[in-house]
Amino acid sequence: MITKTTLCLASLAFLSFAAPGFAEDEYNVSTGYSLEGTPLGLRGFDPVALTTLNAMAIGDATHVVEHDGVAYYFASEITAKTFSADPEAYIPQYGGFCAFAIAIGKKLDGDPRYADIVDGKLYLFVNAAVFETYKKNPEETLRKAEEMWPSIQHKAVGSL
Repeated sequence: MITKTTLCLASLAFLSFAAPGFAEDEYNVSTGYSLEGTPLGLRGFDPVALTTLNAMAIGDATHVVEHDGVAYYFASEITAKTFSADPEAYIPQYGGFCAFAIAIGKKLDGDPRYADIVDGKLYLFVNAAVFETYKKNPEETLRKAEEMWPSIQHKAVGSL
């Protein structure tokens, strides 16, 4: 006979295995996993360096911080500590997906090579051509993305 306790424990076990899947739909983790098995964000680039210096600094697996089910690598212990103090200030908007794609209801890979910092927030784009299109009217693109994100944030990439 299945008791309520057994059923609750089984449900919790299922959710603990399913949790990384949720992160993968809400965050762009297309490059794989960290050594700990957590989905890797920003292709391993340091989000603090990207946001504060607009610099492409490769992170190191020895300086890793997990936030909201996603692992971020950092170029130094200093940037890792800076991130830990206020992760929301450094993680890319829209889970690291391309802001232009979000504006049209899609989730495409956000490439740190094509990034823009607006009001201290990091926005990524899929490629140079899309980034150039965005730069023609950034305010409109970001306005549309802000409107669209709540309706697609929790949807699987493949369902859009």
